Amino acid sequence: MSDGALNGVRVLDLTDERAIYGVKLLADLGADVVRPEPPSGDPLRMRGPTHDASGESLWHAFFASNRRFFALDLDSEAGRRTLDRLVAEADVVVTTAGSFGVDEARLDDAKANRPALVVIEATSFGKEGPWKDFLAPDLVAGALGGAVATTGDVDTPPLKTFGELNFVLSGAYVAIAALAGLYCARESGVGQGIHVPVHHCIASCLEHVLMFFWYHDRMARPTPPALPRRGSLHWSDFYVVMQAQGGGIMVTPTPNIDNQLVWLIEEDVADDLLDPKYQEPENRLEMMQRMMEVLEEWVSKQDVEELFFKAQARHSPYGWVLSIDKVAEIPQLEARDWWTDYELKDAGTKGPGTPYRFSETPWQMREVGEIETDADALLGEIGWGSAS
Repeated sequence: MSDGALNGVRVLDLTDERAIYGVKLLADLGADVVRPEPPSGDPLRMRGPTHDASGESLWHAFFASNRRFFALDLDSEAGRRTLDRLVAEADVVVTTAGSFGVDEARLDDAKANRPALVVIEATSFGKEGPWKDFLAPDLVAGALGGAVATTGDVDTPPLKTFGELNFVLSGAYVAIAALAGLYCARESGVGQGIHVPVHHCIASCLEHVLMFFWYHDRMARPTPPALPRRGSLHWSDFYVVMQAQGGGIMVTPTPNIDNQLVWLIEEDVADDLLDPKYQEPENRLEMMQRMMEVLEEWVSKQDVEELFFKAQARHSPYGWVLSIDKVAEIPQLEARDWWTDYELKDAGTKGPGTPYRFSETPWQMREVGEIETDADALLGEIGWGSAS
């Protein structure tokens, strides 16, 4: 991708699920990314779901997009020499503890020899502390990071988040770290060793949960410091997924409460919301709570799709809760050519595009290449020097 935003940036990918999405973001921006794997194959190629016809991993096709794959025998002197060369030529090396090639890459020596090298290291819990050696697949990471505790309802167990959202989150932080480190290296000639613990990433996204814990006494609510599981209910109680005819819809009177009140008046369902007592500042919270009750009763009688479009027309930020098959049919995504073709070895499939759009350096999807085994050919082709 000669016109990618990161064209010319060389990235060595030594990651597992905890950071592979971060490298995907760099690769999709045009960075030249090499992902070595053992001669027996990358274990992530076995991750489901798989393509019905070819049996290939759709998970791998998405998360390992726009990369060159290279089989490397690290038990051989030639293999270790090739890895040294990849490290010596890379601008950014992204690693996760325990992944293929990380120990053999001798990155501490590489950073000492090349001050401008950027090394990103993702771990589950960090390199210090009592949990530093603990294992944490996505579900465990979400549980110990606090994200899972916010799911489910008061009378249910916690729920696993869809897909691997915790590792997508840490991957996004990895990409941000890599770009920041690369910017520093380009501006000052000084590289960075950047550590990204998954645990920290998850906790950083619990801002309103932690704020409630620390400052619950200021909110004048008869609840314990830790909010109970509340399903879809926002901590403020003013963003609620309600049941309409035909499905669920997230309803909120914010940010323009008067606009919502006018809508209810026009529908002749405002009930007692026009009571003068609600105009008094000290009764504002009571008025909001009453409005949510009125909304729930009204919404229950509305067609969910019609209600969504009416709300949009009124600039009310209602959100229609869509199933995955409905998301795949959203005309907005189709209109922006968001879906893209993924070329697998024996078949093709449609998959998600990028979460951004650059005007001057548009995103492209490369064809999935074969796993290279000739070190000299690969390194020469991509301009990373010679293996010898």
